[in-house]
Amino acid sequence: MSAGSAQAPRLALVGNPNCGKTALFNLLTGSRQKVANYAGVTVERKEGRLQTPSGRPWVLLDLPGAYSLHAASLDEAVTRDICRGFYPGEPAPDLLVCVVDATNLRLHLRFALEVRALGKPMVLAVNMMDAAKRRGIEIDLPALQREIGVPVVETVAVRRDGGQALLAQLDAMADRLHPPAHGMAEGADLHAETRRLIDLAVRMPTRTARVDDALDRWLLHPAIGLITLALVMFLIFQAVYAWATPLMDTIDLATVWLGDRVGAAMPEGPLKSLIVDGVIAGLGGVVIFLPQILILFAFILALEESGYLPRAAFLLDRVMHKAGLSGRSFIPLLSSFACAVPGIMATRSIQDPRDRLATILVAPLMTCSARLPVYALLIGAFIPRREVAGVFNLQGLVLFGLYAAAIVSALLVATVMKRWRRDKGEHALLLELPSYRIPNPRDLLIGLWERMMIFLKRVGGIILALTILLWFLLSFPGAPADAVGPAINYSFAGRIGQAMTVVFAPLGFDWRICIALIPGLAAREVAVSSLATVYAVSAANDDIAAQALSPLIAQDWSLATALSLLVWYIYAPMCISTLATIKRETNSAQKMIVAIVYLFGLAYAASFVTYQLAVALGAG
Repeated sequence: MSAGSAQAPRLALVGNPNCGKTALFNLLTGSRQKVANYAGVTVERKEGRLQTPSGRPWVLLDLPGAYSLHAASLDEAVTRDICRGFYPGEPAPDLLVCVVDATNLRLHLRFALEVRALGKPMVLAVNMMDAAKRRGIEIDLPALQREIGVPVVETVAVRRDGGQALLAQLDAMADRLHPPAHGMAEGADLHAETRRLIDLAVRMPTRTARVDDALDRWLLHPAIGLITLALVMFLIFQAVYAWATPLMDTIDLATVWLGDRVGAAMPEGPLKSLIVDGVIAGLGGVVIFLPQILILFAFILALEESGYLPRAAFLLDRVMHKAGLSGRSFIPLLSSFACAVPGIMATRSIQDPRDRLATILVAPLMTCSARLPVYALLIGAFIPRREVAGVFNLQGLVLFGLYAAAIVSALLVATVMKRWRRDKGEHALLLELPSYRIPNPRDLLIGLWERMMIFLKRVGGIILALTILLWFLLSFPGAPADAVGPAINYSFAGRIGQAMTVVFAPLGFDWRICIALIPGLAAREVAVSSLATVYAVSAANDDIAAQALSPLIAQDWSLATALSLLVWYIYAPMCISTLATIKRETNSAQKMIVAIVYLFGLAYAASFVTYQLAVALGAG
């Protein structure tokens, strides 16, 4: 053990993707964890703390999943360098715990042998032992420990007591961390050694589970599988509306009640306007959409935990290949439905530079959760809440159509990029298909908690700051004594908005929308709080200011304007964080500028066509 870590030794979890490593991390640390990025890169860094039965504290790191220490991606390079103690600013771990999937030892043991070859203190955690036993797989753990030369323990990360053997082992070796008892000769065949260990210590009736085979016959079927995937996505967007409505109504009522109570308790003046019209109206206009965002995240996390996402990637490989992408692009693009930033970061798993760049450039077209507040506001104001065919929610159908339009647009853009590429070679898709499993409620709740806190921090940080700034621009300078129009027309924001309408009038955007687009560049959902602030400040009386935003815009805008703004948000890169991530991941300002130009160009052209057609059809 290093001298610097005498009080709290550092333990790093390593393993292949889909080995249950993160579930084990959640089990051991619970809420005592924090998420950040490693210095200098956009790779996620998860650190937590655990305490063994004897009361000894450990610092626990969850390293990025890796298939090999011969790094083929940025994730694998970070894991390799940390394990070797070479990563700048990151202390070397005192102990490595290599997590392997008991149902897939043929693949995972090979990586464990690579980790053992580092010569560092190590424990082998054979995870998912419950699933292995259900499949009739017998693993002789003492024989495996004897042959591999490191302690071997059994874990079941989805059970409350599934990490007890590992914790007991940590207590047993905390004061004497020894390197592996024996290793392999340099240049030895890892595949041959893996086969030897499997033959010696594992009895496996079949290579795959009967349940997996039965499900895959349907879910990987070229026709039935695609229909199933489309139905799953369709049901998600129906649920986003149907399940979230009661919670959203409650938050809406609470926001109005709070604004009324605070307003009644404060004297008239700028401070009251700031608190009621700026802070409460602005933040309330965004927080109301938290239930929909969490429902969307819950489905994505559940699909990931179940083992279905890699199969969806495999299923879509042929379709995506025709558009110049690969099946590996599916998971980053699906992640971009939550947020384009981690989606773009997830492209590091795409080894082919050509496919990776194409995926990065189309990821902003995926309908991220930050667009959801804008979509929900406009759909709620202009699309009636009624059933279609007695089953489907019309608002959910429109939302599904917006997501479908984004996906089709991304495939079309990727197809155009493919035609311009010099490299026309074929790139095969190689994916591990993990066993199906029921998502662990604890891991889902931890994942939802992390994403809720990220969203609320955005609301409490950047959105609050921008809302206050916008209130200032809307409120000052005041109208002159001889003013003939509303005071807001003479404000800084009013003048900016009026100037912008020259450019955006052909899209049906008035000066209020133009004002909301500016702070919306920092974060898309800010547009909703900005509109709430604009309408609150510009209201003719307190009764109008106290109304929810949705009925106000329903009275003020035409259907053509609403449709145009919906289409604008399908394409426009209204997110500085996404653009900065494109620059970091491609290491090229030129590629970021290409993304900005083509996305804004698509947004303007599509909104223009939508508005003009809608007006021509009588919706103006």
